[in-house]
Amino acid sequence: MDINGLVAQYGYLAVIIGSIAEGETVTLLGGVAAHQGLLKLPLVIAAAAFGGMVGDQVLFFIGHYFGQPILGRFTRYQNKIEQAQSLIRRHPYLFVIGCRFMYGFRIIGPVIIGASRLSPGIFIGLNILSSLLWASLFVTLGYVGGELITPWLAYLEHHLRYGVWVIIVLVLVIGGKLWLRSRGKSQK
Repeated sequence: MDINGLVAQYGYLAVIIGSIAEGETVTLLGGVAAHQGLLKLPLVIAAAAFGGMVGDQVLFFIGHYFGQPILGRFTRYQNKIEQAQSLIRRHPYLFVIGCRFMYGFRIIGPVIIGASRLSPGIFIGLNILSSLLWASLFVTLGYVGGELITPWLAYLEHHLRYGVWVIIVLVLVIGGKLWLRSRGKSQK
């Protein structure tokens, strides 16, 4: 099966899983796939929003039930955690929505929000809204950027098999060199 067939068959699932784990890169690539006609744009946005929402909801509940002991382990960052919790108390709606867009806060942000004792009902509503905004923005950026990326992807697909062979050869050469070096040390 070719790459396009795999994307068409498993693309939405990949967007959901990728949005749970990381997000932006996967949503951008989902937008590119929609631009190429492999996936449908509204379904990519829905998949990305669903994955992002599920991931943040799980992290929120981890923070809600286990947040203080978890956050207490980050003694080096207590000042920043306290600043974030102060912002949550003052501007909970803005913080929950904005947290998804803050670099470096995508994983720890929902944990801090959960530990701040924000109501789960308020969080889920804001989480759904922010997931939809985030997914719409990044998938659309990928869709628009698809015009620029599509020629590069065709070039990459054409040359990918050569790159795979180069990587295999490099791994074999480096692995052989390390094996010979370790054998030489063990014989001494």
